[in-house]
Amino acid sequence: MMNKKQTQLLQAAFLISLIATAGSLFFSEVMKLPPCVLCWYQRICMYPLVLVFILALLKSAKDSALYGFALSLAGLGISLYHNLLYYKIIPDSITPCSEGVSCTSRQIEWLGFVTIPFLSFVAFLLISIICILIMKSESSYEKQ
Repeated sequence: MMNKKQTQLLQAAFLISLIATAGSLFFSEVMKLPPCVLCWYQRICMYPLVLVFILALLKSAKDSALYGFALSLAGLGISLYHNLLYYKIIPDSITPCSEGVSCTSRQIEWLGFVTIPFLSFVAFLLISIICILIMKSESSYEKQ
């Protein structure tokens, strides 16, 4: 059984994953911005998180934070790499985007720094932190 703090953290993780999923679909289906290869890989990590967290909330699943953490950590790594490419910290020569949309093309840029790769990175980072907090909460809850 989950305590109130764990439930609230799971709700936050669910909400972030839902907003990120809806946002990516909005960018591609409504704004007609085609996703690059790295965006697709990040979607592969983000979309299942919605299901993981909603099922965790409905079934009070204890291990959901572990599963969510695994997916969000993979997505975080991909989004970190994507941001390093996008902001030219690592060279374009090692980019996997050889066909289709470039992983470094500027499709949106709000306030001069908020980009699609940045939004993805923030979402995965927040979800990863929340999953860590849930797992820490579970371990301290079990010790009592």
